[in-house]
Amino acid sequence: MDIYLDWLNLGLRWLHIIVGVAWIGASFYFNWLLNRLTQPEEPDPQVQGELWAIHAGGFFRVQKRNMAPGSLPEPLHWFKWEAYWTWLSGFALLVLMYYVQADRYLIDPSVADLEHWQAVAIGLATLFIGTGVYDASWRSPLAYRAPGLLSVIGCVLLGLLAFGLTQVFSGRGAYMHIGALLGTIMVANVAHVIMPSQRELVRATLAGEDPDPKFAVSAGLRSLHNNYLTLPVLFIMISAHYPMTYGHSANWLVLIGLFVCSVFIRHFFNVRWALGDARTMWWLAMGIGGFIGVAVLTNPPVQNDGQQVAFSEVEIIINDRCVACHAVKPTMMPVPGKGVVLDSPDAIVEQAAAIQSQAVLSRAMPLGNVTGMTDAERELLGAWVRSGAGRN
Repeated sequence: MDIYLDWLNLGLRWLHIIVGVAWIGASFYFNWLLNRLTQPEEPDPQVQGELWAIHAGGFFRVQKRNMAPGSLPEPLHWFKWEAYWTWLSGFALLVLMYYVQADRYLIDPSVADLEHWQAVAIGLATLFIGTGVYDASWRSPLAYRAPGLLSVIGCVLLGLLAFGLTQVFSGRGAYMHIGALLGTIMVANVAHVIMPSQRELVRATLAGEDPDPKFAVSAGLRSLHNNYLTLPVLFIMISAHYPMTYGHSANWLVLIGLFVCSVFIRHFFNVRWALGDARTMWWLAMGIGGFIGVAVLTNPPVQNDGQQVAFSEVEIIINDRCVACHAVKPTMMPVPGKGVVLDSPDAIVEQAAAIQSQAVLSRAMPLGNVTGMTDAERELLGAWVRSGAGRN
């Protein structure tokens, strides 16, 4: 049965990446395009701006236009299904990985001993209540009177939610639910704000009316939010491969720190063409510097505390807790997890750094702690690594 789940996982993940690239690529392109538009070479009251480009062996002239009342060009291309399919495939993956297999990926008894249904209920509530709170906030008068203050409040609430989820879910599960929440907010912006605004623009143009500017303002604001949320969501999508982030004891702070770094980097790309001078580099420098700072602060050098651990004790722990998945012929999966084999003394010593990272610092392994590694055993493995990871 697991092999079919793996194939389903592969298909959904592949679809998610394909449609996600299409959505994000369109978003990045149109944001770049808007920042690069210039006045037309020949004055035209219908043209708000234009751009010349060369690509794929040809020249392209792109214009942003005001449309004459009563008509629209055919065909008129809309960009919505990329967003919808990205969310649908992502939600399907969330269900398959974290709800169907909650005991493996979502629930960590050492964090909170949840029942399966409780974990799923908390996860779903996070997505839909969180999106509702966001939407209600940005429909309130505060969104127009003090958008900066509301943005700060939103970041604080996101930090509190990240902290809360890390108190009930595994670190990996908490990260994925923050990412799923941000993705749900983004697609809700498309479905409930941006698309209605564009439909109103089309209706007013065909009717020969001036569209209500509030629709354009709301759509522009939500589109800007989606733009800044893109890089944090991409980070969370790949974070499952890096347990030193979600497995850290301060994993929620790591998440918020890298979220802020992502926003700085996204802002650099947003303003680099608008300002066109060295001031933009500070945003990039802060983003990269913040990333390096998080990496250094969360991974202090391993120091020998003088505790000596017999290798025979380490070998017993590895055989009891790890070899079921990490052997030449493992018993809990068809092939060794990530190709790591720990069924010999030489292999254990060779993988000491990985053991420290995966089982001690991040607690990401054993996966879902299915073999029941205890805190005392993790501490003993850490002490062995700190003492030099020898075979004494």
